[in-house]
Amino acid sequence: MCKFLAEQIFKPGSFPEYTYVSRESLDIGVNYEVRLKQALKISGCLTSIIGPSKMGKTVLCEKVIDLENLVEVSGVDFKLNDDFWTVIGTKAGLPMSGEFIEGKTVKDNTSDDLYYKKDKFVLTKDRVIDYFKENGKVLVLDDFHYAPEDIQLHIAQQLKDAIRKEFKAIVVSLPHRADDAIRKNADLTGRLSLINIENWKNDELEQIAKRGFEKLDINIDDELVKNIAIESLTSPQLMQYICLSICTLLDTDNSKITQIPEEVLKRAYKFTTVNFEYSDVLNTLLLGPNPRGNKRKIYITKSGKELDIYGLIVEAVSINPPSMGFDIEEMKCRIDNLIVNDSKPDKQQIRESLNKLQSIIDEKENIYKVFEWKDGKLYILDPLFLFYLRWGNHK
Repeated sequence: MCKFLAEQIFKPGSFPEYTYVSRESLDIGVNYEVRLKQALKISGCLTSIIGPSKMGKTVLCEKVIDLENLVEVSGVDFKLNDDFWTVIGTKAGLPMSGEFIEGKTVKDNTSDDLYYKKDKFVLTKDRVIDYFKENGKVLVLDDFHYAPEDIQLHIAQQLKDAIRKEFKAIVVSLPHRADDAIRKNADLTGRLSLINIENWKNDELEQIAKRGFEKLDINIDDELVKNIAIESLTSPQLMQYICLSICTLLDTDNSKITQIPEEVLKRAYKFTTVNFEYSDVLNTLLLGPNPRGNKRKIYITKSGKELDIYGLIVEAVSINPPSMGFDIEEMKCRIDNLIVNDSKPDKQQIRESLNKLQSIIDEKENIYKVFEWKDGKLYILDPLFLFYLRWGNHK
């Protein structure tokens, strides 16, 4: 029996107490925790954290800020008619409105008289700011890029005024959707603390597995750890998922497991995708735009599949070696290597097809925004989706 349960060690969805890995920012050689602590100490500044999806940006905030002081909201929480401070106040647990009743007793020689004073209040910007300051609260605005552009500008203006009153806030966004409303806002020039989160390196991801299995008193070969790190696609969250899947399949909580066998890895990869619901997303990408009666050209792949241009794009993204980004040259090379005969789509056809897929994604819900074709490069936004492409039951 293990001293710890696997779920206590590997935590893909919450703060990983035993497998948290501190990383250094390469540009100045200081770890991200110190940088965030410094940023929060600078009075009158807004902290902007930018980094790829599933890279531990929120976990970093949870490491530095006590959970009881952290108030987290998402860009999706704000709609066109929402009042910014009402949303923030509600998330912090403040009442929308209410009454204060104060009473006092006045004594004279003959009797005691009780006087009451009743005041009504509503939730206002100043009340929210005062509450945050008095209680040491910090706002973490995650997924800022999901807020509509006009709302982003409104939020930026509201935060500009608030930080001058020593309101502490952190805005978290993705790199290629950089929060222009924040970082390119002239009104915030000189009032920003900037933290750019870099992709996790494989040796950093490996530490998660090594620390976790050591805590469980289970041996795992270095080569297996390296393989898991590669399949984790730069994501610490995915690394946590895979390691937990390995433990679940081996029933480490109830069995005396001393060594992780190599043959469990592929099973664990497939098992990890069970709760990743991307089937509709994948089908949408494979279907592509409405052909409007036109028959698409079909290509025969070396594995025997019959795919149109949209199927080729999806297949090219999923094959080895895994990558989180491709320029048009890489996409062309990958697609060419998939096809058996000499009839292959040219770069222009690939570009046009990616443009059409991007248009489809732009009109869909957030779960469909798994990649972005921008400035001649295809960015994989969601490592869990790429992992699903590689190991899901559709294969």
